[in-house]
Amino acid sequence: MIISTTGLTKRYGRLAAVDGVDLRVREGDRYGLLGPNGSGKTTLVRMLLGLVFATKGDIEVLGRPVPRRVREVLPQVGAMVEGPGNYPHLSGRTNLALLDAAGPGGGRRDRKARVGEALDRVGLSGIDSRPVRAYSLGMRQRLGLAAALLRKPRLLILDEPTNGLDPRGIREIRDLLIELNGEGTTVFLSSHLLGEIDALCTRAGVMDRGRLVLQDELTALRGPTGRVLVGTPEPERVVALLNGRVEARDAASVTVRHPDAGELNTELVRAGITVTELRDERRTLEQVVLDATTTSSDRVEAA
Repeated sequence: MIISTTGLTKRYGRLAAVDGVDLRVREGDRYGLLGPNGSGKTTLVRMLLGLVFATKGDIEVLGRPVPRRVREVLPQVGAMVEGPGNYPHLSGRTNLALLDAAGPGGGRRDRKARVGEALDRVGLSGIDSRPVRAYSLGMRQRLGLAAALLRKPRLLILDEPTNGLDPRGIREIRDLLIELNGEGTTVFLSSHLLGEIDALCTRAGVMDRGRLVLQDELTALRGPTGRVLVGTPEPERVVALLNGRVEARDAASVTVRHPDAGELNTELVRAGITVTELRDERRTLEQVVLDATTTSSDRVEAA
């Protein structure tokens, strides 16, 4: 496992920000940690990097215990947590050069090339000498990702990496993360954006009130609902044949409650009904998260 936690818990007084989490991230995963704001995602990410100490439980990252041997881990990890850090009065290039100089293995000879390559990969190759405080939020996010890529990490840990980006920028960063993953980098990111996890990740976990309530392959999470969509020019004949199993219909399709699309197709064809489309209805990621979670971060109920 690239990341493994067992019974991981972080308490602040009586509040359990993270509560007994058993996280499993395998090498080569693009793993998305989903959950509403306040569900414990960022606290969990900070514990993985040794920035916050656990109240109890165990953490292993790249096969080493954290925080005890975190110094051996961090040179192989690129991270961006709670927004990109920087010196706002300095330029983006200078920020990256200082970060490279402060880290392990950052030789001066090829520093300029490393900084230039990282900026190019995130779409900032043309930045000038303006201070970072003059950057847009999206540019700062790109700069933070460039900082995470300076060492060509084995593992990327990112907290809300597309925050502040426009739709094209989100697509570019998604494509970059898929490309990096194809080159051997394991990607672990937290987000509350369902669409981004759906489009990018191969595995996902769902946090709710500090607990990891779901963890699986995305294809398994988006499993069949037990309904089949039948496209047909004869919906009334389908309704007549399958009386009691039809849940919805319109002029060109019928939704049928049935566990096996192949068996349903055989039944319809034997009855002489024309079928133009047949597919299992699958759960959306939104349905998965709504079914698994019980909280919303922005509701304020009366006592």
